[in-house]
Parts: sequence; structure tokens; C-alpha cells
Amino acid sequence: MMQIDEQALERIIEEVTRQLLLVLQERPSGSDDSPHLPPLSARDFVDRVQPVVSAGADRLGTTLGVAPTDGRLAHMIDHTLLKPDATQDQIAQLCFEARKHGFASVCVNPAHVRLCAELLKGSGVPICTVIGFPLGATATDVKVFETQQSIRDGASELDMVINVGALKSRDYELVERDIASIARTCHAASTILKVIIEAALLTDEEKVAACQLAKVAGADFVKTSTGFGPGGATAEDVALMRRVVGPSMGVKAAGGIRSHADAQKMIAAGASRIGASASVRILQEAGK
Repeated sequence: MMQIDEQALERIIEEVTRQLLLVLQERPSGSDDSPHLPPLSARDFVDRVQPVVSAGADRLGTTLGVAPTDGRLAHMIDHTLLKPDATQDQIAQLCFEARKHGFASVCVNPAHVRLCAELLKGSGVPICTVIGFPLGATATDVKVFETQQSIRDGASELDMVINVGALKSRDYELVERDIASIARTCHAASTILKVIIEAALLTDEEKVAACQLAKVAGADFVKTSTGFGPGGATAEDVALMRRVVGPSMGVKAAGGIRSHADAQKMIAAGASRIGASASVRILQEAGK
């Protein structure tokens, strides 16, 4: 029998699982308003996995649900893929990893929420998406519509970007109204709201004001960064945000967190949630 090392086997398993999840997502759910199609045939699956078998696999299996390397840390991480060129295959891989490691959520752009809802059905992994992303400079009514659509598609956590220009103009009434409108929509659907303040664009005084406005407006978390701004999370910003919002709100650190040491630094400063695209690597480092 041909021997195959453990890392190669793991890659094969992940590839097969990802392809099968995509196959299943492409099929209708069986709802009354969907046209009836015959069930998947063995040939459908064979066609998908044949390239993997040809590469050398002589047995196939799945590692969905394998215990994470560090469960406590995994449950604090939003496993994130927000790049504009993300493919369905990459989203499927993200969902596979979230199932495997038990991450706090997957965080994706709104266009991918429905796909994630199908791929993560029954897994217990929530879907987080972003609103007014990444600039925050869209009208409140547009943000509300985006929120409503995302919730209908299956999101149960939303990370919205504040109107940064309004904050810097000291138009605090507009900023508070913007956040409160999204908060009401979220909470009516038992959905968590995180408010991204894009700290790298703000003075310390503006960071304090942004956190105070988010708290007054009814947000559940404040979040440091989009990851697309001039800078990411810093321990100093996280500590400041924690002092302002107190123990009753969440603080999410995101942007540039690429190692276990980075994550631990943010948690020590007061973060209760981490947003990262390097989530798997962070867990691997935690297990060393």
C-alpha cells in the first residue's frame, strides 16, 4: 500500500471536504419554492474527488469537528476573510476551518453570507458580516438595508463601520443616530452589533468619543479596525477602549493580528474577541 505522510493526508481531506461542501451548497435545499431536482449521484461526487484520488490518495475521510488546539482561544476568534477577490472555494475552506477548530464565527463580506449559512448549517458556528465596510461613509438608511438583508441571509453578528468623517467633524448626533439605527435593527433580530471605530484614523479624544457614542447607542462591542485602514489593532488602543466602555461591553481587536503572541497581547489589554485571517496559524502556535 502506498504510504502518505500525515500533513499530505490532512491536505487531501480538507480538499475533498471543501469540494463536497461546495457540491452540496449548489443543490437546492428542498424548500417548496425550489424546483425539484434528483438527488446527487455517486457520479457527481466521483467527478469532484477524482483529481484528489489521482494525486495519490487511497482512502478518503473527514476531520470535521476535530477538537481545536486551544478551544478557549478559538472561541474568542472571528475567523476572517474580507478580501475583495475571495472565491467560493476560499469561503468553503474558511467554513471548513471554522467547523474544525470551533471559532467564534466566520467573518465575511455580505455577498458571502448566504453561502456560509449553507456550509455551516447545523455546525453551531455563527456568521459575522460587515456593514458600511470599509469606509463607513454610506447613508444610515443604506446601512440599515444592508443590515436587514444580511440578517435575512443568515448573519447573526454584524461589524459596522462608523461615519468617521462625521465623528471628526464632531457631529456626534449623526454618529450616535447612525449606530443606534443599526443597533435597533440588530437587536430586534437577536443579532450582535460590533462598531468599528477605525482607531488609526482617530486621536485619543476621538477614540474615547467613538466608544462612548457606541455604548450610548446600544452596541454590544467596539472594534479597533477594519484591517483596510492605515493601521491595525494596538494593545494601547484596546486598553483605552476597554477603559471607556467598561466590563459590560465587548472589545474586539482586529487588523494585523498574525501570531499567538499578538493575540495574547490584545487579550491581556482587554480584548474579548479577536478578528484574524491567520486564525489557524495562531492556534498552531498556541499548541507548540
